[in-house]
Amino acid sequence: MAERIAPVSGLRSSRWLDAPDEVGIQNRAALRAVGLAVESGRPVVGISNTISDLNPCNSSMREQIEEARQGVIDAGGVPVVFPTISLGEDLMKPSAMLYRNLLAIEVEEMVRAYPIDALVLTANCDKTIPGAIMGATSSDVPTVLMLGGARPAPLYRGERLASGTDLWRALDDRRTGRMTDEQWESFERCYSCGLGACNVMGTATTMAIVAETLGFTLAGASTIPAGEPLGLRAANAAGRLAVERARNPIRPRELVTEASLQNALKVVAACGGSTNAVVHIAAIAGRAGIRLSQATIAGALSGVPVVADVQPIGRGLAQDFHAAGGVPALVHALGDTLDRSTRTVQGGTLGEAAKDAAPAGAAIRPIADVAGSPDGLAVVRGSLAPDGAVIKVAAASERLLVHRGPAVVFDGYEDMRARVDDPDLEVTPDSVLVIRGAGPVGGPGMPEWGMVPIPKKLAEAGITDMVRVSDARMSGTSFGTVFLHVAPEAAVGGPLALVRTGDVIAVDVPRGRLDLEVEDDELERRRAAWRPAPTPHVRGWVALYQRHVTQAPEGCDLDFLQAFAPGTETFVEPVVGRS
Repeated sequence: MAERIAPVSGLRSSRWLDAPDEVGIQNRAALRAVGLAVESGRPVVGISNTISDLNPCNSSMREQIEEARQGVIDAGGVPVVFPTISLGEDLMKPSAMLYRNLLAIEVEEMVRAYPIDALVLTANCDKTIPGAIMGATSSDVPTVLMLGGARPAPLYRGERLASGTDLWRALDDRRTGRMTDEQWESFERCYSCGLGACNVMGTATTMAIVAETLGFTLAGASTIPAGEPLGLRAANAAGRLAVERARNPIRPRELVTEASLQNALKVVAACGGSTNAVVHIAAIAGRAGIRLSQATIAGALSGVPVVADVQPIGRGLAQDFHAAGGVPALVHALGDTLDRSTRTVQGGTLGEAAKDAAPAGAAIRPIADVAGSPDGLAVVRGSLAPDGAVIKVAAASERLLVHRGPAVVFDGYEDMRARVDDPDLEVTPDSVLVIRGAGPVGGPGMPEWGMVPIPKKLAEAGITDMVRVSDARMSGTSFGTVFLHVAPEAAVGGPLALVRTGDVIAVDVPRGRLDLEVEDDELERRRAAWRPAPTPHVRGWVALYQRHVTQAPEGCDLDFLQAFAPGTETFVEPVVGRS
C-alpha cells in the first residue's frame, strides 16, 4: 500500500505536497524531476532570479543566488529558483519604471501559483528593489531581500569614477567643448567598470537603504559592495533565515507600517537620497493599504539634514558609506529622529540592530554635526502642482530656492533634445525650463528626463544651474534645482499642460510653493481648449499601464493592485487540484 502523507499545518506548501491523492503525487514528482528532495515538513523557499545580460546591475548576483540556495538546504528547506523580469535601468526604454509594477505582479503571481512558503528575493538595480518589496507585501509571504551592491570605482584622471554623476558632468564638458573626442572615448572606456549598481547615492543605493530600514534585509547587508566575499556569507545567511521565517513567520505587512515608512522617508532625506524613493515608498505603502498623504511625506522629510557625505551631493561613494557602518551606523547617527522600535525580518528591532553601530568613517556624520544644514528633500505644492512636487534641496543651488522667471516649455524629451542647444532658443539664466508629457501616463512610465541640460549657449557662458520643472523623474545620480513629479501630470490635464513659454513660474522652497502666475480666467480658457494627446499604445502592457497607473503621490502603482478597496487587501489562494 502506498504511503499516505498527512498534511503539515503551518506550511503553505503542504497543500501541494502532502496530499495523498494523484494531485500530491504529480506535485511531488515535479520537484523530484529537477533533483529536489521532497519531504513532509521541509519548507519550500522561492529564490527569485533577476539576472540578465541586459542588466549589468543585477548580473553580479549569480554566486549569491547559489549561496542562498545552499543556505536554504543547510537549514532544512527546499530551494526553488524562479525567474522574473530583469529591470535594467541602462537599456530599458523609455524607463525601467514602466515595468516596476510588472515585476511586482510576477512576484505575487509566482507565489500565488506555486508551493512557496517563504522568499529570498534578489534585487539591485533601481526598480528591482521596490518592485520586489511591493510583490512581497501583496502576497505577504515571509521575505528576505538580498541585494547585490555597488559596482567598483575605477580611476579616471586620478579620481574615482562616480557612476551616473560623473557621466552628467562629462556630458556638460563635452557639450561645451571642454572635453575632446579623445577624452570622451577615454571616459567611455573607463565608465564600463564592471557589474553592480551605481556607486553613488543613486536610486539603487537609496532603495537598498530603504529596504534595510523597512526591515527586509539582514542588518548591515544592504550596502555590501558587489563582489565582496561578505556578500556571499550574507546570501547564505539570507537562505537560512528564510527557512526560519517559513517556520516562524514575520510577514511583510508586519514590516511595512506607518512608522517604518516614515523612517524610510527620513533616511532618504538623511542620505541626500534619490527623489525616486519618495514615489517607491508611496507605492509600497499602498500595497499594505496605507495612504501616505503629501502632508505626511512633507512632515517626515522636514527637518532632516543630510548626514551622509556621498555623491552626488557629497564627496564619497557607496563603498565609503558601507565602510562607515552602513544602515546600522546611519540609524545610530540619526538617534531619536527615527522610531527605532520597528521590526525587522531577523526578529529584532531597527534600534537593536544599530545599538553598537556608531559611524566608523567620514561618510556618515552625527546629526549634531550637520545641525542647521538644509533638509535633504522637500515637498512643494501650489497652483502649478496642486497635488505636490518633490525637490532634492541638498542638490539644488541655494540662490534658486526662491525664484521667479519666465517659462521655456518643452513638450517631451524629443522636443527638448531638438531645441535645448539651438543658439536661437530664447532663454536666459533666469528662465524656468519646463519639460512635460513625461509623467506616469505621458512618458509612459515617468522617465528620468527631469534634469533638463542647461542650454548650450548658457552652459558655454558658465551657467551651471537653472530652475527646472517637470512631471518626470530624474536619476538619483543627478543634481541641480529640479522640481519633479509635478502632480497631476500634464498628460491627464494637470496645470503643467496649460503652461506657455513666457508664463512666469514662482518657486519658494522655504514656503513649500510652486506656482504658475497666470490669471484664473486665462487658465480656464486654456483648459477649455486643451485636449489630451492621442496615445499610440492600444495593446499590451503599456496600454494596461496607461489605463490604470496612479499619479506620483500614490506611487505610480496600478490602481487595482493597491490594498485600499474592500477585498483588494486579501491574497486569494488558488484551488490546489488537477492542473
